[in-house]
Amino acid sequence: MTGTLAALLASLTMTAPVAADEFPDRPVDLVVGFGTGGSADRMTRAMSNFLAEEFEAPVRVTNRPGAGTQVSSNYILSRPDDGYTLYASTFAPYLTNTILTGGASYGIDDFSFINFQWFDLDLIAANKDSGFEDLPSLLEEIRDNPGQVRASVVQGSAGHLMVRLLLEEAGIPQENLNLVTYNSGGEARSAVAGGQVHFISISAQGSEGIREFLTPLAIVNDERIDQWDVPTINEALKPMGFEVPVLQGSMRGFAVSSEMERQYPERFQVLSEAIQNTLARKDVQDHLASNDIGGVWVGPERSNEMMRTNFEVFEKYAHLLN
Repeated sequence: MTGTLAALLASLTMTAPVAADEFPDRPVDLVVGFGTGGSADRMTRAMSNFLAEEFEAPVRVTNRPGAGTQVSSNYILSRPDDGYTLYASTFAPYLTNTILTGGASYGIDDFSFINFQWFDLDLIAANKDSGFEDLPSLLEEIRDNPGQVRASVVQGSAGHLMVRLLLEEAGIPQENLNLVTYNSGGEARSAVAGGQVHFISISAQGSEGIREFLTPLAIVNDERIDQWDVPTINEALKPMGFEVPVLQGSMRGFAVSSEMERQYPERFQVLSEAIQNTLARKDVQDHLASNDIGGVWVGPERSNEMMRTNFEVFEKYAHLLN
């Protein structure tokens, strides 16, 4: 009887989860899917000290860029599923594209998204000296003069897919456009600001710095926005008699492996509440706003729903990026 009881107690000791109030009791790693200085990195570092206060534990930020976030994604999935490694990245569209076009060994369901806090809308804009004043005239030029119009996009981005979609829906051969792809938004913006290309399709936030060099043509959204005095994408296309799907731009935030949430739901709750509490602080919101970093709370359920929707839309049109 004594031996049976001892075995039972030993079993409980090995399998009982750590109580939520004991987590975390050591440093938490925030792994960024991009290099230093980019939007995902700035968001993560802006949040890290505040999260450390909520966790009451040190927070370490490391960058693991490469292969459109495939390097960082594989790293996250290789780590113990214990909640001490958080993934911080621009998940849409880059994680989606590593699965659809990058040959990734993982799937979208291998990750559980805690919160998307920073969203970008895409802007389509021409170099101010290009002569293009609206989207229809730009598309007509691409149709009528194959190979003469040049554009810059970030490889695999929502802006990249939008340009491909515009040509397809307008019935314009893809090869009519001289499309130059870049690995960073800075390079793509420099190309249009410097006149190396005629137009760009890229996130609106972050393009403020080159506003003086641009003629904005459309915002990829269902409603107009205050920052750019420009029609929505389908308003701009109305004279041409067709519409395109409104693609969600960048979605940045925090995630863990789905296995982590399954094994340690109470720890997942601790992480979620820490991020929510951090974003509820006025000093945090002031800090994020002063650095032009988004800081909304949508929560795990909505974040995962948005990621699945993004994946389904990109899956439908992924062939255009091949």
